[in-house]
Amino acid sequence: MRHDAHLSLVLAALLSSLVPASVAQEKSSRKSQEKLKLPRPQRLDRGLEFHRDSATGELRVIRSRNEGEGAKTLVRGGKAQAGASPSLKGAPAAPAGPPANIRARVSLVEVSCRVLSADGTPLRGLGREDFRVFEDGIEQPIAHFDASSDPASVALVLDASPSVFRELAGMKAAARTLAKYLSPRDEIAVVAFAAQAQLVLPFTRDRALLESAMASPALAQVADSTQSNIYQAVYLTARELFQDRAGRKAIVLLTDGQDSGLGLSWDPASATLPPAGARQNSGAKADRLTFEDLARELAAAGVEVYAISTQPRPRAMTQAWLATHRDEMLVTPAARELGIPHYTLYLAELVRRAGGQVFFFREIGTLRDIYRQITETLIAQYTLGYYPAAALAKPGWRSLRVELRGDYSAPYAASSVTGRDEPGATRDAVGAPLWQSEGGVANIRIIHRIAYYVPAAP
Repeated sequence: MRHDAHLSLVLAALLSSLVPASVAQEKSSRKSQEKLKLPRPQRLDRGLEFHRDSATGELRVIRSRNEGEGAKTLVRGGKAQAGASPSLKGAPAAPAGPPANIRARVSLVEVSCRVLSADGTPLRGLGREDFRVFEDGIEQPIAHFDASSDPASVALVLDASPSVFRELAGMKAAARTLAKYLSPRDEIAVVAFAAQAQLVLPFTRDRALLESAMASPALAQVADSTQSNIYQAVYLTARELFQDRAGRKAIVLLTDGQDSGLGLSWDPASATLPPAGARQNSGAKADRLTFEDLARELAAAGVEVYAISTQPRPRAMTQAWLATHRDEMLVTPAARELGIPHYTLYLAELVRRAGGQVFFFREIGTLRDIYRQITETLIAQYTLGYYPAAALAKPGWRSLRVELRGDYSAPYAASSVTGRDEPGATRDAVGAPLWQSEGGVANIRIIHRIAYYVPAAP
C-alpha cells in the first residue's frame, strides 16, 4: 500500500511537470485580466435622501437601509464600505462604516498652496520652517508638512450630457496625459454625469483600469439624458469619494456650466436656501441641495476644483478680473452688465470658494494641454496641516492665510466668505496678491484657498 501511494505521488509530480508552460501562462494571464476588470458603474445618489437639520441649517445625507443587493459597497476614502458602489475586484473589503448621516469630525485642517515667483515659476525646496499659517488671523502651529510627496487623489468628473459629450475623444486622450504626468502613487477616479452621476471607476493607481474606464460603454449610457445636474454630481463626488482621504485632493470638472438642477439665476439668493417664511410662500423645499451646500462640502473636505468650461471665455472674465474679485461674490449686477453668462460666473464662483482654477477649453486648444497644466499645479503644491487652536466646536466659515517666514512680508485681503476686513495687498499685473521682500528684490505669490468650513455636529 505504501509503495502504491508513493508511486501515485511520483506520477502526479511527473504529470504536473509535463503541463506546457503556455497553459500556466494562460492561467496567469486570466488571473491578471480578472484583477483589471472594471466594476459595474453605480449611481452615486442611489438610496440617498437629503434632509435639512432645522436647528443648524446643515444638509444631512441619509442612505436608505432598504437598498438591498444593489448598493452593497461604496468607495469612501479608497475603501469599500457598506451601503454603496463596488470597489475594485480583489480589493479587501473594509468593515461596515457608520450610517451616512454621521460625519467624522477630523480636527486636522489641511491647506494646499503654491509658491510662485514673479514670472509664475513654482518655487521648490521650501520646508515646514519657511511657512506660517493663520486661521481667522491667529497663527497656528504647523503639525503636518508635505512637498507633493504624499499621494494625490484626483477625480475626473465628466459632463456626459449631449452638449458636452461630443468631446469624448478628447476626454480619452486627455485622461492618458493626466495619467502620464501624475505620480504612479497618485490615485484617479472617474465619474460621469448627465441627470444622474455614475461612478465609472473608483480610486485606483492602476493606469490600465483608467484606460478601460475611458473606453467604457457606460460613458455613452450616461449620455442618454438631456439634463445636466453638474453641481449635484460634484457634491456627491466630494462626499462619497473623498471622505477620510488626506493630502492633495482635486476634482477636475469638464462641463459647459449649464446646470439643470439647482435653479441658479442672476439673483445670488438662488444659491442659498430662502428663510423658512419665504419658503412657505414660494413652495421651496428645505430638503434640497443648494450651491451653498456644495461650497461648504468642498471647503470642509479640502477638495480643490479645476473646472474646464467648453464654452468660450467671456471677454470681460480675464485673469485680472478674476483676481480683482477673488474676495467677493462673482454673481453681481455689474458682472451681468459686462455680458458674462450667469452659468459661467457660478462655475468660477465654485472655484473661488473651493480653491483651484477655471480653464476655457476653446482658449487653450486641447484638453491635453489643460490636463498637463493641472498636473503641473498639483506636483508643485505644498500641504500644510494644523490642529485649530479653537478646535471644531464652533461651526461656520473660517478664513485662511499663508505666509513665508524670513525676509518676506505677507499681504492679504478681505474675504467675502467670512466677512472679515483685512489689510490690502500689493498686486501684480493680473491683480493677484504679491509677496514682496523687504529688500524689494523678489516678488512672490502664494496661492491657496481663502477659507474652510466647519459643519455643525449632527
